[in-house]
Amino acid sequence: MTRRPLVNTLGVLVSLVWVFPVYWMVSSAFLTPQQVRSATPTFVPFGGDLSAFGRVLDSSFLSSMRLSLLVTFLVVTIALLFAFLAALAVSRFRFAGRKGFILTVLIVQMIPAEGLFISQYKMLESWSLLNSVAGLSLVYVAMVLPFTVWMLRGFVEGIPVELEQAAMIDGCGRTRAFFAVTFPLLAPGLVASGVYAFLQAWNEFTLATVVMSPSNRTVPLWLRGLTTQSNAAIDWPGVMAGALLVAVPVIVFFLVVQNKMTSGLVAGAVKG
Repeated sequence: MTRRPLVNTLGVLVSLVWVFPVYWMVSSAFLTPQQVRSATPTFVPFGGDLSAFGRVLDSSFLSSMRLSLLVTFLVVTIALLFAFLAALAVSRFRFAGRKGFILTVLIVQMIPAEGLFISQYKMLESWSLLNSVAGLSLVYVAMVLPFTVWMLRGFVEGIPVELEQAAMIDGCGRTRAFFAVTFPLLAPGLVASGVYAFLQAWNEFTLATVVMSPSNRTVPLWLRGLTTQSNAAIDWPGVMAGALLVAVPVIVFFLVVQNKMTSGLVAGAVKG
């Protein structure tokens, strides 16, 4: 066997290892509890049983989904806005304390999240923001903002400032030159930063446990609750169905963003 087919075969095997847990989650959601607990695994759910979805689709799921969607939307919007302005400032302007600001952003990113729990809790408590969308969104924005600034800074610095200067020579003002020339080229960076902020806010569990009450849960907390509802045997098909429902918005978001990211990269390549 030559080298290329061997590499392709290894690539397929590695892909199967990565994909199998996802397939197992999806297939288990269509099994009965008896089939899941059986000593003989059922790899293909012939016939399909949708009862697990019916057991988990209740008012608590819808409430958690609305809460997570609202918090994630706020985090992505606010984080991208502030990160974009900060990245633009440190990349395009020279001012006193610029290097110190960049170093501070890097150091803050390195602090373990657990080391900030007490101070964040006290801060939200003093502002009466515990168990609120605003409070949870605030700590999530603080969590994702440093790395988002670093990501966008790299994209901004990768675009030559001479492009704006050429547009200004042609008669554009500075603001118009930026939004007509530089801003479209930043689309891949904005999308990549948005994906990072989305995943961090959507999947975060520990901070939500600290900030929110048991009756006001995001989807990771709701999903965790499916395994701790009672002393009865865990409804694993229900857990898998819940995990699949939680993953649907992420999959939809990726499908939408992937097309925009690809078109942005292609547009940038043509213009370059």
